[in-house]
Amino acid sequence: MQNISAILYLIAAVLFVLALKGLSSPVTARRGNLFGVIGMVIAIGTTFLIMDKPVLALIGAAMAAGALIGAYKARTVEMTGMPELVAAMHSLVGLSAVLIAIASIFHTGLTHSADQKVELFIGAFIGAITFTASVIAYGKLSGKFGSKSVVFNGQHLLNLLMAIVMVGFGVAYFVADSHAAFLAMVAVALVLGVTLIIPIGGADMPVVVSMLNSYSGWAAAGIGFTLNNPVLIIGGACVGSSGAILSYIMCKAMNRSIISVLLGGFGSDAGGAAAGPSGPKNYRSGSAEDAAFLMANADSVIIVPGYGLAVSRAQHALQEFATMLTEKGVNVRYAIHPVAGRMPGHMNVLLAEADVPYEQVLEMEEINSDFANTDVVLVIGANDVVNPAAQKDKSSSIYGMPILEAYKARTVIIVKRSMSTGYAGLDNDLFYMDKSMMVFGDAKKVVEDLVKAADH
Repeated sequence: MQNISAILYLIAAVLFVLALKGLSSPVTARRGNLFGVIGMVIAIGTTFLIMDKPVLALIGAAMAAGALIGAYKARTVEMTGMPELVAAMHSLVGLSAVLIAIASIFHTGLTHSADQKVELFIGAFIGAITFTASVIAYGKLSGKFGSKSVVFNGQHLLNLLMAIVMVGFGVAYFVADSHAAFLAMVAVALVLGVTLIIPIGGADMPVVVSMLNSYSGWAAAGIGFTLNNPVLIIGGACVGSSGAILSYIMCKAMNRSIISVLLGGFGSDAGGAAAGPSGPKNYRSGSAEDAAFLMANADSVIIVPGYGLAVSRAQHALQEFATMLTEKGVNVRYAIHPVAGRMPGHMNVLLAEADVPYEQVLEMEEINSDFANTDVVLVIGANDVVNPAAQKDKSSSIYGMPILEAYKARTVIIVKRSMSTGYAGLDNDLFYMDKSMMVFGDAKKVVEDLVKAADH
C-alpha cells in the first residue's frame, strides 16, 4: 500500500506542476485547471486510502461545506472582486497550517523529532502571518478597512522586536517541548502579520497579494513535512516558488524592492501629486462620436484596459467595438501592463471572458515599441500604468516604474468618469497633452456609444 500511495502522490504532484504550467497562458488555462482538479482528486483519494480509522462523517461534512461555499463563490464573484477573494483564500490556507500544527502539537499519541519541531515552527509562524496579513489585505482591497497605509513611529523596530520574541518562543518550544511557548509563538506571529501589512497602501496591494500567495505555499510545504505528505510538500513548494517569482516580476513592474515587500512596510501609499506648477490644468474633451470617428479612420489602434473597465463590465461591448474596427481594416491590439487591474492576470482573464482573440492581447514588453507608430491609443479605465511621470518626473513616487508608453502615440483617447486621480493617488500628465482627448462617462456606456457611432 505504501508503494501505491507514493506512486499516486507522485502522479498528483506532476499534475499540479502541469496545472501551473497551463495557467501561465490564457490559451492553456482551461487545461491547466483540469489537471489541477484531477491531481487534487487523486491526492484526496490517496489520503483517504492510507488514513488509519478516519472519521468519515466529520471529514465529509467539512469537505461538503467547503465545496458548497467554493462553488457559490465561483459562480457569484465579480471579476472586480477577484483580488480580495484570492486574499481571503490565502488566509484560509494560512489558518489551516496553524490549526494542523497545533493539532499535531497537542496530539497525545505523537512524538516529534528535532527536524519535525523545526518544520512545525516554520509552518505555524508562516501560516499565522499569512492568515492575519491576508485578512488585512482582503479588508484593504474590498474597502472594508480603507486602503490608506497606517504608519507610526518605531514601526519597523516593533516588527523586529516581535520577530525576535517569536523566534525566542520557538526556541523555547524546541528546547523544552513547551506547548505554551508554541501557542505564544503563534500569537505573536498573528500580530506580526497585521503590523507587517498595515503600513502598505492600497496601491501596492497587488504585490502583497502575490507575496501572500507565496507565503501560503511555504506554510503548506512546512506542514507537509510534519504530516510526511509528499504531495503537500511538492504542491506547497510549487505555489511558494511561483508566488515568489511572480512577486519579483510585479515588484519590477511597480518599481518596488522585493526585500521591502518581504519585510513588509515599503510603506506608504504612492499618494500625493507629482511636483509641478499648481493650479488648474487645461485638457481637451470630446464625445464618443468624436472618438469613434478618429479610431474608424486610423490604420492602427491600441487599447489599454484598466480596472475601470472591470468595474463597469465593459469588456464585451469593447470587443464588439474592436471587431467593428477590425472589419473596417483597422489593426486593433490590446496592451496589458503586468499590474493592470488589481492582481496579476486580471485583465487577461477579463478579455478572455469577452472572447478577445489571444493573438490581439500583448504584454507590455511586446508592444511598448509599437506605440510611437500607432495612430490612436484608447485608454479605458486605466491611469497609473500610462502615467508619463514614471519616466519623466524624478520627484514622482512612481518614477522608475515601467509603464505602457501610450503618450508616444499620435493621438490618445482616455475614457474616465472624471479627472480624479488613479489608485496610486497621482495626477496624470497624459490627460493634459495636446494629443490627448478625454471622454467622460461610465466605461460601458461610453463603449456602447462608440459601437453605435461606428455602426453608422
